[in-house]
Amino acid sequence: MTFHDIRFPRRISLGAEGGPMRRTEIVTLASGAEERNSPWAGSRRRWNAGVGTTSLAAIEEVTAFFEARHGRLHAFRWQDPLDWKSCPLGAAPSPLDQSLGTGDGQQAVFQLVKAYASGSESYLRTITKPVAETVLVAVDGVTQTHGSDYTVDHLTGLVTFASAPPAGAAVTAGFEFDVPARFDTDELRITLPQAGAGRVPDIPVVEVLA
Repeated sequence: MTFHDIRFPRRISLGAEGGPMRRTEIVTLASGAEERNSPWAGSRRRWNAGVGTTSLAAIEEVTAFFEARHGRLHAFRWQDPLDWKSCPLGAAPSPLDQSLGTGDGQQAVFQLVKAYASGSESYLRTITKPVAETVLVAVDGVTQTHGSDYTVDHLTGLVTFASAPPAGAAVTAGFEFDVPARFDTDELRITLPQAGAGRVPDIPVVEVLA
């Protein structure tokens, strides 16, 4: 399978339903107590894009996108309608949004990440598909200049500095991002209940993990 660096039609994905899922294995002991374990280190997201396909134009656009990806064969960019920024959806990304690490004077490459915190617990998600020209980076609170101070690989989410941040310097970033995803079906079932209108009730899309 290859990755096609193209985004699923945004006007359709905005109406999708779905979100993160995890896998938890639960064993109930004879005493009634439980033992819980997860074979997954992180979460995986799944959506149904069929909600947004109510017009013939949308159906034609999705059909063309599906055929060009050969169904489940090739992955693509997907914008999660409820999670596509380093900051709250109502705010604009800032170079101080997310911590990428601390400089040591030698490390010049840092991975984009997003932290999800609740109480004293948190989950750190690797971001591999930032949106071009949206990544803002700061070192010790000072905004850096893209091109001269750092570059971004928009297929891996790696930020590379021209000079390694000094020891003890906080490296932070803000950005918009897509999710690497694929269709989770090799068949589109299209209905046309009336002239000029139709729908594809089920278009499952699933996040692709590295």
